[in-house]
Amino acid sequence: MTSVAGGKDLDQLCVNTIRFLSVDAVEKAKSGHPGAPMEAAPLGYVLWTQLLKHNPLNPQWPNRDRFVLSAGHASMLLYSLLHLTGYDLSLEDIKNFRQWGSKTPGHPEYGKTPGVEMTTGPLGQGFATGVGMAIAERFLGEKFNKPGLPLVDYLTYAFVSDGDIMEGISSESASIAGHLRLGKLKYVYLDNRITIEGSTELTFSEDVQKRFESYGWEVLRVNDANDLPEVQKAFEAARRQTERPTLIIVRTHIGFGSPNKQDSAESHGAPLGAEEVVLTKKALGWPLDPAFHVPSEVLKKMRGVSDMGAASEKKWQEILAKYKKAYPDLAKQWESLQKSPLSEGWQKNLPKFKAGDKAATRQASGKVINALAPVLPTLIGGSADLGPSNVTVIEKAGDLSADNSSGRNLHFGVREHAMGAILNGMALNPAFIPFGGTFFIFSDYMRPAIRLSSLMGLGVIHIMTHDSVGVGEDGPTHQPVEHLASLRAIPNLVVLRPADATETAVAWRIAVERRGAPTVLVLTRQKVPVLDRSQLASEEGVAKGAYVISAAQDKKPQVILMATGSEVHLALHSQEKLSQKGISARIVSMPSWELFEEQTPQYKEEVLPATIRARVVIEAGCGMGWSRYAGPQGALVTLDHFGSSAPGDVIMEKFGFHTDNIVNK
Repeated sequence: MTSVAGGKDLDQLCVNTIRFLSVDAVEKAKSGHPGAPMEAAPLGYVLWTQLLKHNPLNPQWPNRDRFVLSAGHASMLLYSLLHLTGYDLSLEDIKNFRQWGSKTPGHPEYGKTPGVEMTTGPLGQGFATGVGMAIAERFLGEKFNKPGLPLVDYLTYAFVSDGDIMEGISSESASIAGHLRLGKLKYVYLDNRITIEGSTELTFSEDVQKRFESYGWEVLRVNDANDLPEVQKAFEAARRQTERPTLIIVRTHIGFGSPNKQDSAESHGAPLGAEEVVLTKKALGWPLDPAFHVPSEVLKKMRGVSDMGAASEKKWQEILAKYKKAYPDLAKQWESLQKSPLSEGWQKNLPKFKAGDKAATRQASGKVINALAPVLPTLIGGSADLGPSNVTVIEKAGDLSADNSSGRNLHFGVREHAMGAILNGMALNPAFIPFGGTFFIFSDYMRPAIRLSSLMGLGVIHIMTHDSVGVGEDGPTHQPVEHLASLRAIPNLVVLRPADATETAVAWRIAVERRGAPTVLVLTRQKVPVLDRSQLASEEGVAKGAYVISAAQDKKPQVILMATGSEVHLALHSQEKLSQKGISARIVSMPSWELFEEQTPQYKEEVLPATIRARVVIEAGCGMGWSRYAGPQGALVTLDHFGSSAPGDVIMEKFGFHTDNIVNK
């Protein structure tokens, strides 16, 4: 890397172009994080021009290497690299950094900017999501690769910061990555030793190298990020390591080149300021004008990446052509999965349940998983050490492990947060339908990852069992109360709480079909009867979020009872008692607010006529938000306090979830 142009070192010119595009963009926006792009520019330059297998002209090429900027606040580093290497990101886009409607938002956003592999910013999320990307690569490689025909063969890189390393999710995910020996995972740790509050010595004194070695990672060191030959040597050594993940610890200097703000928290989250920009440009020999200067020789060199990328993809296309001839059936599967993980007619495998039988909805969910697994070969998932309780095991499908890359049962250990992010990483590959299970109460531990899946529009399926105070004896620490309201507040997330096994099967169908958004299935621990659909409305109403499951005896009901999950049964029993008192009641099963809100005003009026103001909501969770459906004269039988330790049926009785209380309401 010693090419020279016009008497200047071209490599250094490229590095400084990356730096000052970032500095100028932050300065123009009057906000942003200049320090990290300034320190990491040499690393990005070496990786993106010498080692990363990618094609700027086709950002979705399936066999590209993945690059995750886990330190998402350094977004201008990524945008500069994308622009200079030829992605569909113009200099005008760079100038519109952080502005309304721009392709260069403050933190990288998946789907908004070509070449951005995932939405990052909340520290640790990129670190953990990359683990899911590597798991996806290994699984597909095991399924499709043949001798001499490596159809799936890519690496997952990430740049991570001190903050990423400190976040607990990085420990969870690094541990499982080492355990699985994910040799295609290559992370670079930007060891600048600065946080917002000052030196990392304030809070951070562990030996990161020993920590990651104990996880089973290879750890390499580069003492100076600006030593380009050493940086390249480290990347090449990392690529040669195939038996375990690699962490390259690189000593960097935040705000590199700034005379007054290098190695200072001042360069982290604010523009350098006009005077400091001038001093920095002078210090690094950069022209003061114009801003956003890109030397022609830099653009010529870095745009050469497009030619290299196109050549790499062409070689892969040649492999694919040979593959189609040698393995036509597998090739068809491959091409089908690139379009959709759903096989034709898969819905026919959904199980039917016999009216009157009793089954917890978690058990019904397990039956659905095993019924669909044979016809959805990339339906893959597991549990955070609760597989038997969540009923998430795919029978006879094997466990995914370091020695078995084809297993479809993932064991995440007691690592809920990492599980959520790893599922996101798998869902970023369009071939997968990933699912993960835990107790509903522990959705708190994975909420940031659930939120990101909603933001990115990823078809992750979250199985949350033990859904209410009906959990019983474990007591309030394990009894979710506020969790339904909490998850319902997340945009683009569908929460489904089915009433019985039949509704559960429909809920699963909805979740599988939603490839552009995540779904949470909230399921019972306790058994509930399978409702008799010959006497009640069709379960297809679940797809509309709410439906009249049992009409009033009279054409015009006097009261509407709305319920979700196991409480639908309570509502139906209350309907009988009300009828004995001469009161006609309509029962509405409302498994999903979100799906109901997608319906037409006419349908909503059919289910909840405005003229019927006497309404009762029944749900064993907090009542927050229900007033929109109950109305000003409605009553809530909900739970706005913590639970207690006792048998589940006793708790439900004590807290008012019984027919007498409903009838009185």
